[in-house]
Amino acid sequence: MPTPNPIDLIIKARWIIPVVPENRLLERCALAIHQGEIIAIIPNDEAERRFNAHETIILDNHILIPGLINAHGHGAMSLLRGYADDQPLHAWLNDHIWPTENRWVSEEFVRDGTMLAMAEMIKTGTTCFADMYFHPEQAAQACLDAKMRSQISFPIFDFATAGGIDSDDYFSKGLALHDNLRGNPLVHIAFGPHAPYTVSDEPLQKIAVLAQEMDMPVQIHLHETVPEIEESLKQYGKRPIQRLVDLGLLSPLTQCVHMTQISDDDIIALQQTGAHVIHCPESNLKLASGFCPVNKLLQAGINVALGTDGAASNNDLDLFSELKTAALLAKAVANDATALSAHAALRMATLNGAKALGLDEKVGSLEVGKAADITAIDLSNLSMQPLYNPASQLIYTHSGQCVSHVWVAGKALLSAGQLQTLDEREILGKANWWRKQIATH
Repeated sequence: MPTPNPIDLIIKARWIIPVVPENRLLERCALAIHQGEIIAIIPNDEAERRFNAHETIILDNHILIPGLINAHGHGAMSLLRGYADDQPLHAWLNDHIWPTENRWVSEEFVRDGTMLAMAEMIKTGTTCFADMYFHPEQAAQACLDAKMRSQISFPIFDFATAGGIDSDDYFSKGLALHDNLRGNPLVHIAFGPHAPYTVSDEPLQKIAVLAQEMDMPVQIHLHETVPEIEESLKQYGKRPIQRLVDLGLLSPLTQCVHMTQISDDDIIALQQTGAHVIHCPESNLKLASGFCPVNKLLQAGINVALGTDGAASNNDLDLFSELKTAALLAKAVANDATALSAHAALRMATLNGAKALGLDEKVGSLEVGKAADITAIDLSNLSMQPLYNPASQLIYTHSGQCVSHVWVAGKALLSAGQLQTLDEREILGKANWWRKQIATH
């Protein structure tokens, strides 16, 4: 009998949904992990014979899935959770959020808020997130400290904000951050033009050129509300998405966030350019921004990923909650109960997210050769019983509260519900300190 190969980790589980192949549920199989990568997905008894693991974790009541990918958010805004609820988008931004940010946002605010966001995301199964906020170097360092995977978009506006003076200042700071983190395996830098109504043509054209030259993603809020479309038609004589097409900004590198106002011509533009859509259903519902026609987009062959948006407009960063809302809303919008099945919804929050961020060769599915970014969910919980269909249970019940383990590149970030790379007590203390400052001034 051959000697078993020494490896780092074996995880044995009751079920595994690998996402690739599609619609597959494996039973009583194991993931073999070495040096941060998945090297085998095999039956439990075969794993025993082939490998001698430094650590073996047995999860008899659990399902393993690829780590969830939150494809859009503003992590530090967790410190403004519930601060200005029940307001329409432009009043929410102009009258509440932006004035508060101008007063309070600092390097410390961003670091503490990002830590709070990451703790919540890890505890609810997210292993990778896309972030767009001020002081992106602080968010990037927080990710490195927490060993969490991320795309950090550096914000670009025409005007001064808490993060810069003008577009040239934003470019200078952001590109320096990109140079500092070039080749980092966990943190990837992207352009983050805020929206077509806050960035003029010249900076958008500059982003279009640099993104292609540097092969850097671009994330932008787009077609979020009816007024955005109306103002663009009045000012430019065209819809925002057409303006971006004409400026050369829409491409397979572009991540279009929200997209609640979509015409047939918009769908054609997305098809022709290969741009991605990031769907944020709960934020869109809360701000009454509109409905993204997810099923129609998917049927058109457009890649649709999932994001929570920031906790100030959601108010949570639980991507499982977002998954349930996305699946239910897709059915209602399409008037079709078969729209966006459980497996298809999970794909949005995993492989589709990885594709949107340009990371699908590394993460998004449980496949040999990919990074061991894994989430384990305990299905023995009372709310999961009786259990007929693990995939459906995962999407249509409150799975986020049942997450037990999370790994990124084979390193445990959550073990038996306990954070491993973040100090929960310290994070809670800082969040409470910020609440007192902001609420009393």
